[in-house]
Amino acid sequence: MTDSLKKERSNQKGAEQTTGASGALSLHSAAKSNWKDWLGLIPFFLFIFAFMVIPAGSLLVGAFQNRDGSFTLINFSHLLKPNIISSYLITIRLSATTALLGGLIGFLLAYAITIGGLPEGVRSFVSTFSGVASNFAGVPLAFAFISTLGRVGLVTVILKTVFGIDLYESGFNLYSFWGLALTYIYFQIPLMVLIIQPALDGMKKEWREASENMGASTFQYWFHIGIPVLLPSLLAALILLFGNAFGAYATAFSLTGGLINIVPILIGAQIRGDVLHDPNLGYAMALGMVLIMAITILAYSWLQKISSRWVK
Repeated sequence: MTDSLKKERSNQKGAEQTTGASGALSLHSAAKSNWKDWLGLIPFFLFIFAFMVIPAGSLLVGAFQNRDGSFTLINFSHLLKPNIISSYLITIRLSATTALLGGLIGFLLAYAITIGGLPEGVRSFVSTFSGVASNFAGVPLAFAFISTLGRVGLVTVILKTVFGIDLYESGFNLYSFWGLALTYIYFQIPLMVLIIQPALDGMKKEWREASENMGASTFQYWFHIGIPVLLPSLLAALILLFGNAFGAYATAFSLTGGLINIVPILIGAQIRGDVLHDPNLGYAMALGMVLIMAITILAYSWLQKISSRWVK
């Protein structure tokens, strides 16, 4: 009996040694082969380093330098000037306004094509159009709105000659704050549709059926179930829309030519302008934008993590 136990233990020990050796060999072979899998990511990391790490590093260093290259904090004290504070406030106001209006319209549109019961063809068309329109910005978007709602734009002329309505005599101005907000809303609405659609698809029919079986009305269902479930996704979408509008530059500059004092235009004037030429101040302003955008991204990621459990 004792000899058989010793033999069994010896066999187990040998098996463990063999397993350990084979495991070490497999780990070594896996580590040897895994480095080859990373070769395909080298262009990606080079792109990230060249177009994100280096510019962010030069931005951070330049914000703490003067024109002679010496260390200084004077650039950040200039951020307290009235015109710079005003530019931040206008940019935040513009971003918040377009996020709320675009988010509301986009949510209603997404609701109509998901829960509202519209035909599948309509949903496919709206989703495809949203994917295209959400990326239609910059100079082409500004030109499109000038051609449509400018002083001699197509819609402006038709309303004036056919219906006798003069938009600009009535107080509308495409080159004002609300004109720029209307232009921003064009790409904010489809972006909201793309963001909120998965959350609406995650609303289970069983929840609605259960609430109806318990005698709840439509208002009670949305107040006690629908809105609480969708609230993290809605807030995350609004934050993303805010960040999307906050960093927009080409559309605003092409449409208004710098008439509206928003932060991206003011940064461009400091870095490339002939009159307001102070690159280091522009770097400090850009660093302030990066800080706001970082807070926006962190808040979006946190809310998205909360809402993801309902989409599963």
